Amino acid sequence: MSDRFVVVPVGQGDEECSDGGNNYHVPDSEVAEGDSIEPQDAVPILEYSREPNRYGDGMPKESSPFINNTDNDKGNLYDGKNMALFEEEMDSNPMVSSLLNKLANYTNLTQGVKEHEEADDDEGPAKTKKPVKSPALGTLIGVYLPCLQNILGVILFLRLTWIVGTAGIMESLAIVVMTCSCTMLTAISMSAIATNGVVPAGGSYYMISRSLGPEFGGAVGLCFYLGTTFAGSMYILGTIEILLTYIVPSAAIFKAEKKEDEPEALLNNMRVYGTCCLTLMSLVVFVGVKYVNKLALVFLACVILSILAIYAGVIKTAFEPPDFPICLLGNRTLQNQNFDQCLKTMEVDNVTVTTKLWSLFCDSPDLNATCNEYFTLNNVTVIQGIPGLTSGVIRDNIWGDYGPNGMLVENKHQASEPAADTSQDIYMPYVANDITTFFTLLVGIYFPSVTGIMAGSNRSGDLRDAQKSIPIGTIMAIATTTFIYISSVILFGACIEGVVLRDKFGDSVKGNLVIGILAWPSPWVIVIGSFFSCCGAGLQSLTGAPRLLQAIARDGIVPFLQVFGHGKANGEPTWALLLTGGICEIGILIASLDAVAPILSMFFLMCYLFVNLACALQTLLRTPNWRPRFKFYHWALSFLGASLCLSLMFISSWYYALVAMLIAGCIYKYIEYRGAEKEWGDGINGLSLNAARYALIRLEEAPPHTKNWRPQMLLLLNLDSDHTVKHPRLLSFCTQLKAGKGLTIVGSVLEGTYMTKEAEVKKAEQNIKSSMTMERTKGFCHVVASSNLRDGFSHLIQTAGLGGMKHNTVLMAWPGTWKQSNDPVSWKNFIETVRETTAAHQALLVAKNVDSFPTNADRLGQGTIDVWWIVHDGGLLMLLPFLLRQHKVWRKCKMRIFTVANMDDNSIQMKKDLQMFLYHLRLDAEVEVVEMHDSDISAFTYEKTLVMEQRSQMLKQMQLSRTEREREAQLIHDRNTASHAALNDKADAGPDRVHMTWTKDKFLTERNRNRAEANMGVRDIFNMKPNQSNVRRMHTAVKLNEVVVNKSQGAHLVLLNMPGPPKNRGGDENYMEFLEVLLEGLNRVLLVRGGGREVITIYS
Repeated sequence: MSDRFVVVPVGQGDEECSDGGNNYHVPDSEVAEGDSIEPQDAVPILEYSREPNRYGDGMPKESSPFINNTDNDKGNLYDGKNMALFEEEMDSNPMVSSLLNKLANYTNLTQGVKEHEEADDDEGPAKTKKPVKSPALGTLIGVYLPCLQNILGVILFLRLTWIVGTAGIMESLAIVVMTCSCTMLTAISMSAIATNGVVPAGGSYYMISRSLGPEFGGAVGLCFYLGTTFAGSMYILGTIEILLTYIVPSAAIFKAEKKEDEPEALLNNMRVYGTCCLTLMSLVVFVGVKYVNKLALVFLACVILSILAIYAGVIKTAFEPPDFPICLLGNRTLQNQNFDQCLKTMEVDNVTVTTKLWSLFCDSPDLNATCNEYFTLNNVTVIQGIPGLTSGVIRDNIWGDYGPNGMLVENKHQASEPAADTSQDIYMPYVANDITTFFTLLVGIYFPSVTGIMAGSNRSGDLRDAQKSIPIGTIMAIATTTFIYISSVILFGACIEGVVLRDKFGDSVKGNLVIGILAWPSPWVIVIGSFFSCCGAGLQSLTGAPRLLQAIARDGIVPFLQVFGHGKANGEPTWALLLTGGICEIGILIASLDAVAPILSMFFLMCYLFVNLACALQTLLRTPNWRPRFKFYHWALSFLGASLCLSLMFISSWYYALVAMLIAGCIYKYIEYRGAEKEWGDGINGLSLNAARYALIRLEEAPPHTKNWRPQMLLLLNLDSDHTVKHPRLLSFCTQLKAGKGLTIVGSVLEGTYMTKEAEVKKAEQNIKSSMTMERTKGFCHVVASSNLRDGFSHLIQTAGLGGMKHNTVLMAWPGTWKQSNDPVSWKNFIETVRETTAAHQALLVAKNVDSFPTNADRLGQGTIDVWWIVHDGGLLMLLPFLLRQHKVWRKCKMRIFTVANMDDNSIQMKKDLQMFLYHLRLDAEVEVVEMHDSDISAFTYEKTLVMEQRSQMLKQMQLSRTEREREAQLIHDRNTASHAALNDKADAGPDRVHMTWTKDKFLTERNRNRAEANMGVRDIFNMKPNQSNVRRMHTAVKLNEVVVNKSQGAHLVLLNMPGPPKNRGGDENYMEFLEVLLEGLNRVLLVRGGGREVITIYS
């Protein structure tokens, strides 16, 4: 029985009995006193166990309820005779009833945070296993509120007022609409993916990796991880900024003596306190995330209360604006921290005395002191920082006010007398820009405030109905936060004075948080609320990022990350937490919230880009499995979302965008290089299939032009008895010839039927693929089972490839042992293959002594590739050396072309013509014309031909003797069969009756006749004269061999025209002998036979 089913007792008053560990249930009413209960009479009660499988690594198994599941309990699901017809196939195809039962009881809860807590609680000697509760979170608690909490955060509290003041209401609205549209379109795409089947916990990483494949999944998953980690840095920096700027400014370790040193001091304080805060938060997460979860409600309450306090404050400003005076000198805003009254002088007991403000601009408190020129020329003015909704200040805040670093924050509507000398302004207590501001920078800083939309999908395993809750909850959360942001932009612009909005750190309002002075009842509501909100968000980032890294590591698609898949005994990702803390520290050392925000914007935008891309691809490809329950999506919306994400990446920061894409690209290529072995049925495979189909259809429309012709190889391999490749150097040579371009099909044949050879065919394919990997041969492998090798190779030549992607060249090894073999099948198969390729108009390359060819690691030194161009059959002889020399093995070799001139030819003119031809072909080669004079046929040639024909005749005689022995065996078999049939009393003349093939008399007559013929044949062998045609052919082979050996014996490779086989099949063996003589004495030879078409041209 499967370990997923357990036998349980039912009812408290019922009695149980045990038999071998099985519990049986018997009702009380049926148990009389003193009766004994036999176990076989009881009925076992089965209950499906929902707790995660206790075997394995705790990762979700995607195929658990499906047909290829291998449970141990299959045997008892179809006992009986009703389904006997199907019983042999039920191991692979279970009954529908059992399948539905498994699907109904399917759950895919990962061992997430809750299980880690339970594992912590269960540790100890009295550990009892708790049943895992069914997911029960609804849309509000499970998706809406977590998304709301993740989206609203640090940027809203610390930077939104500054963005409104700097960009103006109109451009701020443009930023909000752009970014919120991006997240809304992403949420629509995410909802479609999340409702297309069960999404285990893992959120966006799971969705992208299962939709776009392991390469994209790994790349984008790591980008999402980096984004989440840098988000942790941003929240911690926000926490420290609130602490040091608004809560306890006196806690600063580094204090600036001069005003110009203040920014650097603030950054150093952020680094020190940020590192301490990160260490503390990491310890909290390490000790147990249960504390983070218990505080989550507190953090959420802080966010909601802060938002309500802002709206309450806005309403209050309509009839009772708060009193926050701003001191202006001329039109310049002053830092209102080191003086009490916005006056230059004041009357005390009828005596005019100077104020603290005077001391800041003058060298002494005396009335006759030397003061700053601008201070002398301009008066001080007090205005209200929050004039209120009805004040009409919204008109002044419609448009932006960008400027460089150090630009003073000024009120353009105030009168001002400019000073001649402005060099001292940076040392005066003015409010100024701390960074250069421009529209695209603000987009990058603002975007993190709309991230967090994945919070619902990340906890999909905890939801009661994930396919319903994720779309509704996420889209409602985005709609709510969009309303909050748009209303905040308008209300901030309508309530707050522009110079206060542009005052990032609230220096003009006595160091208060700008958004805090708007809130009701007190600024401390926002300060404390935002502080705890940032703390909570930082803790959640440090909790979520290590788990995401652990999920990627356990998927095994990025090998060097596998160490981060391990953790504590309860599954807590310890190593991943350490790495997360290290990366988080990088963000904290940057120390500026405005510098960190664009970095995490890039990573989140890239993640959202691929979510949109995944949805669009799945929709356009009409993948059969693409059936989302969420229907309000369209591929155009997804493409718009993807385009918007890409645009925002480059709008925010083009160099950060390029770096993020480079990181993702490097991870993608790394996973691809290491070989992603995961198969998740992703959309990229569907895209590749559609692209391949389209390309194949286009290719088939017309044959390739001569300019585009390249050898598309069918490589015919021979296998040994262990089904391993006999000549791996043939694969190396193919790699060197192709250099990874074009089509390569590696084929082989096993003798037998596919039914009996299926396992061996698969083993052979695996061995060939291993050899291809070792020899770096990129292509396809195809092994067929055939009744004989000859037919198998013929089928490969005819059917390999598809549509326009068919081979045009066959590469094979020379059958080196054809002479030693008594069986003529090997060389007959070879010759028939030559004939097949000729008939199919395919080129043929035959490598002789292939085991001596160089490997891919070899580097041939100075040497030559010699081409013997005897006849023109399409120019393939010229093209092959050029292709070979593209590879580093042959790169240093020079090309030499030899051609043969007869007595009637003008060899000098031939050489000139050939040089001109090569010049037009753009081939660099030495040319030599070899003259072959007519000479008498030598005795050696005559003798060699005679020996060849005598050997051929003797083999035929031996073949006849073998045939005779086979007939004798047939006669014995027939006799035995006949005698066995005679014993049958019901022998009839039906179709099963054995017909005698040979009678004894017939056999004796035939044997005597054959023996007489054989005796005559043996006598004739020694009296025969050679055939004149064979003598001439042998003469050509001998003379040509002499010339080739003389000129090319030291060449690295010799390419030679391959003569065609004889039309009369009776001379096949002589043909092999001619080729053997032609190639004698040469080390590496490639015989080339053209396919009957031009493959090289002089035209551009």
